[in-house]
Amino acid sequence: MTIHIVKLCVGVASVEELEAHRDREMAARRAAGEPEVAMHVTRMFPARKDEVEAGGSLYWVMSGAIQCRSEIIALEAVTGSDGIKRCAIMMSPEIIRTAAAPRRPFQGWRYLKPEDAPRDVGGGGEGGDGLPGELRAKLLELGAW
Repeated sequence: MTIHIVKLCVGVASVEELEAHRDREMAARRAAGEPEVAMHVTRMFPARKDEVEAGGSLYWVMSGAIQCRSEIIALEAVTGSDGIKRCAIMMSPEIIRTAAAPRRPFQGWRYLKPEDAPRDVGGGGEGGDGLPGELRAKLLELGAW
């Protein structure tokens, strides 16, 4: 069985901003001769590792809603320079836009069942992409999309 992870994309307000960050990350990996795999490190390691690695994605919450996802390749245990054990979420570099799905702020990450995951959308997003972030977030909260 597959399970997904949902996480706040702290400090990133839009899918375009995440894409720009991911482009810079992939360019740095290419320059260093490293594999082009996106990585995000988080404190806690998922207990349901096998289910996440069986086709799960990391769904990113920005401006009050899930807006995109990244396919998870692997979860790896890593130890920081401070000696604290963490989880490196290894992902495909591709960012897949999803239908907007409102989410209230939370800490860490949460599991997301496949049947509860928002559907993928093609090309430019839907649901007020051209609106100011606060207005778009409030409309999402009210269920406009």
